[in-house]
Parts: sequence; structure tokens; C-alpha cells
Amino acid sequence: MGVFSKYHRFREAGEQANVNNVECFGEPVKSLFTTSKVFSLHAHEDITDEHERMLYHAQSKFFSIRDKTDITDSDGNQVAHIERKFFSLHQRHFVTMADGFQFELSNELWHIIKDITNIEGLGWQLRGNVWALNFEIYDQNEQVIAVISQKLISLHDKYCLDLYQPEYEKIVVAILVTLQHMIRDRERIRSSSSSFSSSSSASAASN
Repeated sequence: MGVFSKYHRFREAGEQANVNNVECFGEPVKSLFTTSKVFSLHAHEDITDEHERMLYHAQSKFFSIRDKTDITDSDGNQVAHIERKFFSLHQRHFVTMADGFQFELSNELWHIIKDITNIEGLGWQLRGNVWALNFEIYDQNEQVIAVISQKLISLHDKYCLDLYQPEYEKIVVAILVTLQHMIRDRERIRSSSSSFSSSSSASAASN
């Protein structure tokens, strides 16, 4: 579906690039794909290439308040470390690359349809459509770096990453993993709020 849809742009490995991405940005230089492992005490995720060869692996610590995550390459070498800021309305996350370079992701508030996340330290922005589950990363010159698309329904939380500036591959992979954690955090908050509202309504009705 993602190949032909202008709205939902996810595609599986081996499929052609999404028509909307090609029209807007041209053919991606490289594409990566993610699969999260479910039913595990730790959050595991593999990032693969078009041929489903594992390039990176992300693992989060179990019950970590700061949601600490490490990304390694296929040889087990450290690529990046990610931590969430505790108690932040902006869903702020800190990323430290293996060479010591650091940057932060901070979500702008009060956007209704579009999500905008500033990537401080790089001067980039992550812009997303929360309904179609598509996100684009732009550099400081408004040039697209990558397009991220999430599969609409999947037990394994799949994403497709189309790279247009492949020299930033490892940084973009770290941003992708951070984005996934931000989306999961938001879903948990929404679910908790819905449960609380339902409980409050039921309590009020019984009284």
C-alpha cells in the first residue's frame, strides 16, 4: 500500500520507493527497515537493509525511568546512547553518539495536525503527520535528510526509513529510534488518560 499511497508511505523491504517520496524528493539513496521484538522484558529492535541484513540493533533497559537505550552496529560496536529527560512537557530526549557528539530532541507544543520536533545541536527539524504516521527530517538549509514512515497496523512496530543524505545514516538511525520512543510514550499517556477518564465517569455514574 505504501508504494502507491500519497498519504501512508510505509513500504516493505524489496518494494519500490513510495510514489509521493519520489515525486517530492526523488529516489532515496538508501533505505532501512525496522522490526521491534514483542513479548520481551527488554525493548529489542533490529534495523536492516533492503536485503534484510541486520545493520543496527537497539536495546532499552527494563523499567528505566529515563528510558535508556543503546544502539550498536552489526559487530556490536556502540553507535549511540539515548536517554529521556524525566518530567518534561516537551518529550525531551538526549542523544550521545559513539564519538561523543551530543544533540537533543525537543517536541514543540500545541501543534494540532503536524508534529514538529527540534533537533538541538544540529539545527535540524523532525516534522510529522500524526494521522498518516509519516515524518520528514530537514537540515538547517531546509533540505530533506530522510523520510520515516510507520506501518499502520503491525505487531512488530515496523518503520521504513528512506535516506537522502546517507552521510548522516547513524545520526538518523538514532533519531528514528528516539522518535519511536516518543510515539510510544505519547500512546501510553493517551491510554492512561482514557483509562482515568473512563474510571472517573464510571465512579460519577455510580454515585
